[in-house]
Amino acid sequence: MGSLFARIYGGAGWEVSVRGRTGHEPMATFLSRQDVVMVSVPIDATLGVIAAVAPHLRPDQLLCDLTSLKAAPVEAMRRSAAPCVGLHPIFGPGLDSIAGQTVVITPATATEGEYGPLLEVLEAAGARLAFTTPEHHDELMAVVQGLAHALSLVLAGTVRELGADLDELLEFTSPVYRIEFGLVGRLLAQDPALYGPILRRNPNVPAVLAAARTALEELADAVDDPGPGSFVRLFEEDAALFASHGAAATAETDRLIRCLAEPER
Repeated sequence: MGSLFARIYGGAGWEVSVRGRTGHEPMATFLSRQDVVMVSVPIDATLGVIAAVAPHLRPDQLLCDLTSLKAAPVEAMRRSAAPCVGLHPIFGPGLDSIAGQTVVITPATATEGEYGPLLEVLEAAGARLAFTTPEHHDELMAVVQGLAHALSLVLAGTVRELGADLDELLEFTSPVYRIEFGLVGRLLAQDPALYGPILRRNPNVPAVLAAARTALEELADAVDDPGPGSFVRLFEEDAALFASHGAAATAETDRLIRCLAEPER
């Protein structure tokens, strides 16, 4: 992600310096030349890097991070003399453009005047900015990321527990189900060190998983009920929750289905 943001700000005319966690010159010397310091490292390394960087910064600099969790990193950045703001790009680093993509902003000790130029570059690149507190961000991400990833892992784990033949299952899928299985395969093709901290380091995830467990038990009870009433009631309650999103969700997924249904050229 750091490389992507280096290209974005470099392309906007900013002079960008990139440093890993080790370098040829002392950290303090490197940091003294920067107006903005952006921390972009794996979740498990973030607090340590912020702790190493923060003491060397001045009040006339700006400190920010790109971590997908926000409460703990922002709290760590608050200890610096430099004003700080948290950022979370809700997309992967492989994009050619961030136009239409969301970046969550969690203001902390920096004023709008201090972090404004940073955000102007993102807006000029077409990003959509969403503002919230670090704590509420993590509550939302426990569902948006944590629950979504957990459900993918549950699907994979269920197939494993059943001893089912994945290749045979895929032979019997429609485009809708290929999308479902494709998202699982995409997640599992990546590094567990990326997804583990998203689930394990967010303190809101256990409550979300407990709610998911309850929902699955409710569904199991409805399926076991000899009559249709329990399932219909459960389905209608959930349908009412998603009613305002139904039309947009159908249109978006129809586009995906058409892409999978059309033969490759």
